Amino acid sequence: CLTTVSQLMSPIAPFFSDWLYRNLTPDAVSVHLTDFPVADKTLIDVDLEQSMELAQEVSSLVHSLRKGHKLKVRQPLSRVLIPIPNADTRRQIEHVAPIIMAEVNVRAVEFVDDASGILKKKVKPNFKNLGPRFGKQMKDVAAAITAMTDEQLRQVETTGGLRLLTYDLQLTDVEIVTEDIPGWLVASENGLTVALDVMVTDELRREGIARDFVNRIQNLRKEQGFDVTDKIRIELERNNDELVNAVEANSDYIRQEVQAVSLDVLNALNGDGRPGRATEIEMDEFLLRVRVERA
Repeated sequence: CLTTVSQLMSPIAPFFSDWLYRNLTPDAVSVHLTDFPVADKTLIDVDLEQSMELAQEVSSLVHSLRKGHKLKVRQPLSRVLIPIPNADTRRQIEHVAPIIMAEVNVRAVEFVDDASGILKKKVKPNFKNLGPRFGKQMKDVAAAITAMTDEQLRQVETTGGLRLLTYDLQLTDVEIVTEDIPGWLVASENGLTVALDVMVTDELRREGIARDFVNRIQNLRKEQGFDVTDKIRIELERNNDELVNAVEANSDYIRQEVQAVSLDVLNALNGDGRPGRATEIEMDEFLLRVRVERA
């Protein structure tokens, strides 16, 4: 496998790839004198590729919702809901659901039948496509699209086409818009719709604070020149109950992420014989006063 990699990279990194290839195949003269590898297309898993494309599309839609509504990725959310037009799409997304959850920081990926009525959809004519295809008939086609029933909308989404009156429509001839529902943000693209539950419970709020705390401690480790393998001790001043509750509730997670052997909350970091060792760090609405030392 590595020999193939060295062959593929040889045009852009000729000297390194040659060194790598010679070390892997001692009897070889040079990677630049070998035949370029030919892909075995029988080994391509098309179903897996489609699953990964769906994972990318779902993640992109969720990230766009987060960014558009200023929901930072470090804040966990409970779930993302995906209307599924057919069983194959559901199976493919289920296969990569853990990847989606890790990428967009949600606890669950849930599915709903597209006919359930939970998400309300509207259809609009895509005049950019209708004009070249139907010409003078465009207005009549647009009127027919606007009057489409829910069943016709599901059919065009599921099959990619629809016979409407005397017109053969394609999925690209329409724009499908999903309306937001209370407590959710909805986005659609290329026939795929996601609904993001934006209700932040107290538990999710504490976990989000803990993730921010981990980020600040990791930055502090880097600033103080700690090695990646260094174990540390953390002392946090009790100056905000919400912050302390979040840190204590997620203590195991925090210590594992930052390699801390201890995480203690103290009433004050002054007057303990070590002046000037505490560090003040801003974290959203909180002001952290922490002391981080090598264990």
